[in-house]
Amino acid sequence: MKNHKAVIAATAATILSLAAVSATSALAAGGGWGSTSSGSTAQKSSSSGTVHVVKSSDGAILVNSKGLTLYMFSADAKNKDNCIKQSGCASNWPPLTVSGKPTAGSGAKASLLGTISISGGKKQVTYAGHPLYTFTGDSSPAATDYIGQQGFGGTWYGVSASGSAVK
Repeated sequence: MKNHKAVIAATAATILSLAAVSATSALAAGGGWGSTSSGSTAQKSSSSGTVHVVKSSDGAILVNSKGLTLYMFSADAKNKDNCIKQSGCASNWPPLTVSGKPTAGSGAKASLLGTISISGGKKQVTYAGHPLYTFTGDSSPAATDYIGQQGFGGTWYGVSASGSAVK
């Protein structure tokens, strides 16, 4: 981890933000404070299959349509998601999924985009054969605090425009 205190602060801020968004969404939908809503904010944020390349403090990296960093997992094999098999992994590192074909945005190479089938009939976006993920702790566009994070039996890296690991 690059900065342990910053990671803890960012995680706490994200949890508080997600709670506020959930409460606001429930009220806006006509529910009261006791209402529940289905789906998770993190899962919804990772459902667009458009991939862009932006400059970050660690160099050029892939991001999703909301500008959040996309990660590859060192424990994955080519075109195989090993995170989804581990309890708690996909809830922290949601896979980038798409209902149709993924789209190459600025700087991304369409020839490197693909999909793999994962549980629930979903299609996870891949780039150069690497399944792509977001991280629930990221709260700002192109954040790089979690690049190099270890967990769930591997290391999480950013992804470059060529499909290599950004460490």
